[in-house]
Amino acid sequence: MVVVFLLVLVVVLALLGAVHWYVWRRLVRDLTAPGGPARRVGTAAAVVLPLLSVAALVSGRAGAPFGLQQAVAWPGFLWLALLLYLTLALAVTEPLRPLLRRVLARRAGATPVAAPVPVPTPAPPGAEATAPPEAAAPPEAAAPPEATARPGAPQVPDGPGLSRRLFVNRVVSGTAAAVAVGTVGAGTYGVLRGPRVKRVTVPLAKLPRGAHGYRIAVVSDIHLGPILGRAHTQRIVDTINATQPDLVAVVGDLVDGTVQDLGPAAEPLARLRARDGSFFVTGNHEYFSGADAWVDHVRELGLHPLRNARVEIGAGFDLAGVDDVAGESEGHGPDFGRALGDRDRARTAVLLAHQPIVIDDAVRHGVDLQLSGHTHGGQLWPGNYLAELANPTVAGLERYGDTQLYVSRGAGAWGPPVRVGAPSDITVVELASRQA
Repeated sequence: MVVVFLLVLVVVLALLGAVHWYVWRRLVRDLTAPGGPARRVGTAAAVVLPLLSVAALVSGRAGAPFGLQQAVAWPGFLWLALLLYLTLALAVTEPLRPLLRRVLARRAGATPVAAPVPVPTPAPPGAEATAPPEAAAPPEAAAPPEATARPGAPQVPDGPGLSRRLFVNRVVSGTAAAVAVGTVGAGTYGVLRGPRVKRVTVPLAKLPRGAHGYRIAVVSDIHLGPILGRAHTQRIVDTINATQPDLVAVVGDLVDGTVQDLGPAAEPLARLRARDGSFFVTGNHEYFSGADAWVDHVRELGLHPLRNARVEIGAGFDLAGVDDVAGESEGHGPDFGRALGDRDRARTAVLLAHQPIVIDDAVRHGVDLQLSGHTHGGQLWPGNYLAELANPTVAGLERYGDTQLYVSRGAGAWGPPVRVGAPSDITVVELASRQA
């Protein structure tokens, strides 16, 4: 196992090194003069930024002071997102480089420019001014092919060779960099603005008529940490309360850090308002952050932890919750028998489970609706394709046998505070009775 881990680590580091070299080559080496200040600054950034990214990834697990975690998180994590889209944009534009050079070369040599008209030389006093006949113009006066240009063609600052290549590199690399920066900027704004409300209606065959229209506000993957703090939590609480739900379900991955560091950031959760209360289940990140301490803390904030437990909701259905599978290493994994084994299967059962991968267990235990998160909807395109490999459903509502699974894209972001192609959401799930 250790050998496999080391091999994977070597491959990952080699890949990251190759990607950084490629980006440095296209944005620094190809665009700057050797030994110049721009080359030196760009090379230094190519070394410092990946080191900040590594620091952002490991500082929390290493127990670094929270202030240091915050200092390295913004530049380190944003660079990871920017690196992804710089690499994609540069790779996509690679075929344009030789094509543009050929087009510019052809346009530059397409139409010859007329030879310059000789200027008469002033004659001395008393002599007649004469101009040499056109035939006497030396052949060297003809414009070289590289100096010719079609009217309206781009004025490339060279003849052949390096300067045309530099011109093309600047245009293509500059465009790629602008697209990458714009993509990351828009994705960052989407996270910091806060999640939008999504509404989904789920018909359930056994739901009694009296529970028709019951609304559950589902929020997952808030990811409080060095970047997303108290203001992020307050935006989420305000958004949930504005929907006036009957019940709030916080479906794991609330935090990336300890209660000591992030307890104040979580405090706005105490102001959640719902007729039947707010419920919480652990996610995998809680087990990286001290799950037992966080369960105690959210209980103090007024949330009801469901740790392999079930409650009867007065509207006429059972609400159950299981611990995340990451807790198995600590003896706190999901226990479906404990949460659902002795219940009346004639009643509707709604299950809170952080990861969608437990859907098979939910089907076996007669769950009608499972509410999950974990996937972030992929968070950074094309990450959704990778998420599809590891999860039965990446986002949205799907049916598995007699069980329906709804997966939220989450309200926050892990790592880079950036979302591309997977906007954050809080989902109001409205239960519908077929008897209504």
